[in-house]
Parts: sequence; structure tokens; C-alpha cells
Amino acid sequence: MFLPLFVLAFSSLATATDAPLLLTMKEAIRMGVEKNLDVRAELYNPAMYEADINRNKSIYDLLFTAQTNYTDATSRSAATVALGTYSQQSLELNAALSRLFWTGAMATVNFNNAYLNNSVNGNLATSTTGLKNYWQSSLGVTLSQPLLKNLGRQDTEININVSRLSKFASIEHFNTRLLNTVAQIRTEYFKLYSLREELEVRKVSLELARKILAETKAKVGAGVLPAMEILNAEFGAVSREKDLIDAEKAVSNQVDVLRLLLQIEGKGDIRTVDTPRSAPFAVNEEESLRRAMSRPDIKEQKRNLEISELQTRVFSDRLKPDLSLVASTSLTGIDREYQADLNKVTSFDAPVWSIGLNFSYPFGNNAAENDYRRSRLQNGQTALQIRSLEESAANDVKSAIRDVTSGYSQIDVAGRQRAYAEERLKAYIRKNEVGLATTKDVMDVENDLVTAKNNQIVALVNYDNAITHLWQVTGELLEREGVRMVEGDADKLYTGVH
Repeated sequence: MFLPLFVLAFSSLATATDAPLLLTMKEAIRMGVEKNLDVRAELYNPAMYEADINRNKSIYDLLFTAQTNYTDATSRSAATVALGTYSQQSLELNAALSRLFWTGAMATVNFNNAYLNNSVNGNLATSTTGLKNYWQSSLGVTLSQPLLKNLGRQDTEININVSRLSKFASIEHFNTRLLNTVAQIRTEYFKLYSLREELEVRKVSLELARKILAETKAKVGAGVLPAMEILNAEFGAVSREKDLIDAEKAVSNQVDVLRLLLQIEGKGDIRTVDTPRSAPFAVNEEESLRRAMSRPDIKEQKRNLEISELQTRVFSDRLKPDLSLVASTSLTGIDREYQADLNKVTSFDAPVWSIGLNFSYPFGNNAAENDYRRSRLQNGQTALQIRSLEESAANDVKSAIRDVTSGYSQIDVAGRQRAYAEERLKAYIRKNEVGLATTKDVMDVENDLVTAKNNQIVALVNYDNAITHLWQVTGELLEREGVRMVEGDADKLYTGVH
């Protein structure tokens, strides 16, 4: 008894696994948005720009530097070459903290320590006075503030702002990818619907051809029709078998297309649940044109223009001379013992301070001048590209509206064509029954009916596709389908990398 139960359970499992997937349009779009490989890959671009933003913000990070150096030098006195030599050993231990500020200023706090050991050999020693071995330390602050070139937040944070605007542009590029993918999903979804409907039409056509073949054989056997009619009927049936095989292949191919597009695992069949729209769709041309001006691809180019204009302002500032205010102050100490040396530093007995201006300006300033000119040219180019996109978008909208209007009219024409083809086939069948039409005539008329049915299916799908295309060129398709990408989606991808 165990074996039959096992076979039954296995059979049930196999049936469940091979069950077709009933797919709604809403579910197809959700799967495509979440799983489509091209969409997922595109999301990495704004995430990478987030990394660029944070990298460029590192200009404000505190920078710690440490330096140590040992020097051993022996020299002769220029005045007493033959009398002796002068030797010095020094050890330096220095550390500093520096930070950039939004004004463009660079401030540095430094703590320097040096130990010097001086020795004299020969007669030179008798004239040497002062400390021979001692510590010398200083604690100071240095500030360098640009006054003309590189002054202010705009110049200081240029790379941060360019990365931020580039991220916004990449988000709009992602929305364009998302928009095109959703439009493709809708189109491929209804293509599978139309191919499956055409497959059903082919099945009905083959059944009718086989029925006509059987009736023709019976009539030939009864002597009512000549034997030639059997050949006509068999040819018609075989032709429809071929058409059915082609239709089955087309459906299987389209299932694979949809499975790849939506990243659906498994090998089971996919069946569409929703049908194309057939109701009239009201279009407001003025509103559609207004919406099209906010399409993601146009917004992306406008972001690029913002980047170019920002760079132009910075390059304009860099035409100025480089004038900086440099100020420094420090406390110093010197003693044989390091602790005593430090005590003198903190006693404020030997302060040092300085203030000055540094000025530089290259004759001609060709580098800055041409950077500025190039950025102005890029502004003009990007502005023209935006204008071209806007005019192209307006033309796309007008063409799409005409497609919607024409598509709805085609539904009515295709419906009437099918109705006439059905009545025509009935008439030819009756004529064939009384010997006024040949089997070939009936087959040809039935083939016309198949064409009319397929035309009706195609008209329905084309009408829905025309509406999809209109929503695509106006940029409202994502809103219509409830799809929305937010900056946080890319940020989550960025923070998820360790």
C-alpha cells in the first residue's frame, strides 16, 4: 500500500510544480520593478554617487600628521679650516592637526620638538659658547585664508555639489530606465495575451478544417463530390496544422521573454489574467504636453545644466588673482631638559607671531580662462539639448495621441470585419452544401475569418499599447502604475555594502 501512496504523492507534487502561473498586470509590474536585472543594475549608479558625495565631504576631515627625523652632520668652520670640525646630531619629533573650513581657510595646529647635540673638535672648542645639548619645542597655530580666488563655500564644496547633482541626475536616469521597463512589461504582457488568443483561433480553425475534411470524404464516398475535393480539404487541414505549430512556438518563445524580463524561476507556463483596454480613453493634449516637459530624461538634462552652471561660476571665480591672508602664532621653549623645555613653552615667555599676504597671478591666466570658456560652451550645448528633448517630447505626445485615436477606431473596424467574415463563412458553407462553392472556396473564406479574428486581437492590443506609449512619452506611466523610486532606495544599497 505504501508504493501507490508514494506514486500518488509524487504525481500530485509534479502537477503542482507544473501548474501554470496566473499573472496579473499589477503583479507583473511589481516583479519587473523588483527583479529585472537591468533595473537593479541601474540602481547602483545613484548609490555610487552617494559614495562620491561622502568621499568629497572628507575634505573637512581632521588630518593628523606625524614626522620624525634624525640628522648627523659634520662640518668645518670656513674661518678655521685647519683648526677643527663642528658636529651636530639632531632628532625631530613633530605632529600636526589640520582642517579645511567652508570659507576655504586651512588651519593647522602643530607641536614640534627637536633635540640637538653639538660637539666641537680641535682648537675651535675654546671659542664655542652657549648650549651644546638642548631641547627646542614649539606649539603653534597657522591659518591661511583665501581672499579672492577659492573663497567661500561654493568654491570649497564644488566637488561635493557636483556629486550631489550628479546623483540627482542618475536618479532621473534610473527613472527613465524604470519607465521604459514598465512600458516594456505592459507591451510584452499583452503580446503574450495576443499570441495565446491567436493560438486559440488557430485551434478552432484546425478543428473546422478537419471537420470539413471529414465531411468532404463522406461526400466523395457518396459520389456527391469529385475526389479532387479531398486534396483541397487535406491541403487546408495540413496548412492549419503548420499554422498551429507556429503559433504554439510563438507562445512558448513569448513566455520565455516574459520569464526573463520578470526574472521568473521555473519552467512552467505563464498565463495572463488581465485583458487589454477596449473602452474609449479621453486625452487632454494640453495636459499631456505639460506633463511631458517633466519627463525623467528632460529632468536629467536639467540637472546636468545645473552642474555645468555651477562649474561656470566656480571657473569665473578662479579667474581672480590668488591672494591669501597667512597668520601664525606659536609658543616656544628651549632647555637642556625636555620637561623644562615644555614648561617654558607653557609659560608664554617666548611668543612668536606673524601675519602676511601671499599673492600670485599667472600672466595670461590661460588655464583658468579656457576652463571658463569651455564651461560656458557646455552650458549652451546642454541648453540646446534640453530644448531638443522638449521639442521631441512634444512631437512624441502628439503622435501618441493620434495613435490612441486611430487605435480606438481600428477596434471598431476590426470588429465589423470579423462579423462580416463570420457571416461570409456561413454563407459559403451553405453554398458548399448545395454544390455552389468548392471546398477550396470554403477554406479560403475560413482563412479570411482567421485573419479577421487575429486583426481584432491585434487591434485591441495595439490600442492598449498606444495608451501605454502615451503614458510613457508623457512620463506619467510610473504614477499610473503606482511605481515610485525614492533617493532612500539607492542609499540603502550604499549603506548595505561593508
